[in-house]
Amino acid sequence: MTSPKSKTILITGCSSGIGLDTATRLKDKGYRVIASARKAQDVDRLRADGFEAVQLDLADSDSIQQAVNAVFEMTGGKLDALFNNGAFGQPGAVEDLTRDVLREQFETNFFGTHELTNLIIPVMRQQGHGRIIYNSSVLGFVALKYRGAYNASKFALEGLVDTLRLELKDTQIFPILVEPGPILTKFRDNAYQLFKNNINISQSAHSDVYQALSRKLESEGPVVPFTLGPEAVTSKVIKALESPRPKARYYVTFPTFLLGGLKRILPDALLDRVLIRI
Repeated sequence: MTSPKSKTILITGCSSGIGLDTATRLKDKGYRVIASARKAQDVDRLRADGFEAVQLDLADSDSIQQAVNAVFEMTGGKLDALFNNGAFGQPGAVEDLTRDVLREQFETNFFGTHELTNLIIPVMRQQGHGRIIYNSSVLGFVALKYRGAYNASKFALEGLVDTLRLELKDTQIFPILVEPGPILTKFRDNAYQLFKNNINISQSAHSDVYQALSRKLESEGPVVPFTLGPEAVTSKVIKALESPRPKARYYVTFPTFLLGGLKRILPDALLDRVLIRI
């Protein structure tokens, strides 16, 4: 790719956390950053902070189309990179997830991301290059209890990206996965609200466990060891953007490296014993 001063990138989910940190650091490095957020007030705040910004709700096809049209009007029909960062996590035991709740999880984390990416790829093909970076998770390749909806959406996303990478092998368009692990953001606050809204705690066979989970989701600060700030993810995004031959995957936190290694060497039964204890 060209120098940062001539690169343009669209980033989803920039209201806070990883998206905002990445947008800020890339802008400081000289990238032309087009930040997006789901809520209009967040878009207004991004603009007040000096960003070019568009409203983009990944759960709404019309919103995606309008945002892409606005981006290409701003850039003259070009885009060097896309960072698919926008996502949320729905907690709850698998048996407590209704079809509608699971569908909502996939609309944003999977279907919306897929639809947005497919609108960008033809432009990257025409210009002959591009980077498509996906913010996945350690839960995109190992599963944890009470994270079934999020696990499923990220497992599906990684399968899609792995396939896309094979299909784009003979191009200069690179699909890249970033796999963070525990990062200190507002992600947990949003998850707690979804947990209260969508899970019938009192009627669940897991009600006792949910009490402990509620306390964990309510707490402030890191709740697991080796939690890093969003800048750790941003650093990997920058590597994915600027490496002449980017990796297919970038691990971020120690748990991601550890569990990635254990998944390769342990039989399922032993890996399950490790995951159950986390």
